[in-house]
Amino acid sequence: MFVNNYLSSVTKQFGYYKALGDSTFSQLSEWELLKELEVDSNSVGIIVNHLVGNMKSRWTDFLTSDGEKTWRDRDTEFQDVIKTKSDLLIKWEEGWQCVFAAIETIDEENFDSIIYIRNQGHTITEAINRQLCHYSYHIGQIVYLGKLHKGNAWQSLSIPKNQSEAYNAQRFSRDKAITHFTDDV
Repeated sequence: MFVNNYLSSVTKQFGYYKALGDSTFSQLSEWELLKELEVDSNSVGIIVNHLVGNMKSRWTDFLTSDGEKTWRDRDTEFQDVIKTKSDLLIKWEEGWQCVFAAIETIDEENFDSIIYIRNQGHTITEAINRQLCHYSYHIGQIVYLGKLHKGNAWQSLSIPKNQSEAYNAQRFSRDKAITHFTDDV
């Protein structure tokens, strides 16, 4: 039961962070997605390129091979290689497909497997949590860059400023229930 509950929860969490990225991309123009705001900073496109490289490396053959694949070129991930919004969205989807497909291969029978990343052993829980934290870190950067680009035109992806009281009143008007916070997103 724990395994299924955990996998369901992390799948929803990953889906939530993917949705934050999706919502940010929908607000940004191609130029905004690819523009570095400062010299030696990362554009949204560069961050996406890094995330996708990491996703493909960590989740391909998740249960059977080291998460740092010999074919990964991490340094290239931080170069300006994505040139269009369309390319960014295609790569983004490819990375997430790899994540979700790998999670579907995990079950109670293989949940005690050790997952290696650069020869360092992780439990499945540790390996998944490591990636969940890594992706949320970078998606937070993406959202922040989106907000910087859009300024006052930014559409909040969470509770907008000065609306916490109304949001809480709406949430507390409901009966208590066991749900995941992403169910309403």
